[in-house]
Amino acid sequence: MDWMNYTLFTFAGDNPVLLIDLITSLLGLTCVFLAGRNSKYNFWVGYFYTTALFFMFWNKNLYASLLLQPVSLAINILGHWRWTHPHEDERSAEDSSALKVSMLSWPERALSVLSVFIIAGVWGWLLDTLFPADPHPYLDSCVTVLILVAQFLSAQKKWDCWIAWLLVNITQIALHISVGHVFMPIVCALYLANGIWSLISWKKTYSRGE
Repeated sequence: MDWMNYTLFTFAGDNPVLLIDLITSLLGLTCVFLAGRNSKYNFWVGYFYTTALFFMFWNKNLYASLLLQPVSLAINILGHWRWTHPHEDERSAEDSSALKVSMLSWPERALSVLSVFIIAGVWGWLLDTLFPADPHPYLDSCVTVLILVAQFLSAQKKWDCWIAWLLVNITQIALHISVGHVFMPIVCALYLANGIWSLISWKKTYSRGE
C-alpha cells in the first residue's frame, strides 16, 4: 500500500516521517490519555489505533507485533464490555454502571511475570525460525507479550496494568529506534510519562473504591 510510505518530511537528517507513523502516533496518544483518565471512550479510539498499528508494523516487517493486532482488537472489545458492564461487587462507588479499579494478588503478579518470560522465549524462537525478515525477533516478541498482558489487565481495570505498560513503553522505545521509526520513540516517551501519572492516579482511584 503506497499511502503507508508517503513521506511528510524528513527528520533528524535522512529519517523520513511517514503518514502512517503520524496517524498511529496521534491515535495512540489520544487512546492512552483517555485510558489514564479512566475514560471508557479510550476503547473507541483504540479500535482505530489497532488498525493503524497493523499497517505500520506490516510496513516495517515486525511480524510478531503485526500478528498481535487482531488479538489486541479482541481484548479491546472485551475491555469495552467489562468497563461498562461490571458485576454487582465490581461497581464503582462513583458510578454504578462503571467497573471499579482493582489490584492483582501477589501470586497473580508472579504468574504474570513467569508467563511473559516463557511465552516471549517460545514466540521469539518461532518468529526467528518462521519469519527471518524480522530484524529483532526476541525483542519484538517480548514487546508483544508484554502488550498482551498489559492490555488484558487494562481490560479488567487492574491497577497493575500501568506497571506492565511502563515496561512496554521502555522496551518499545528501543524497538522503534532500532528499525528507524521517528515519531513512535517520541510517542512512547510520552506514553511513559502518561503511564507514571496514571499509576499514581489509579492508585488514588482504587483507594476511593472507584
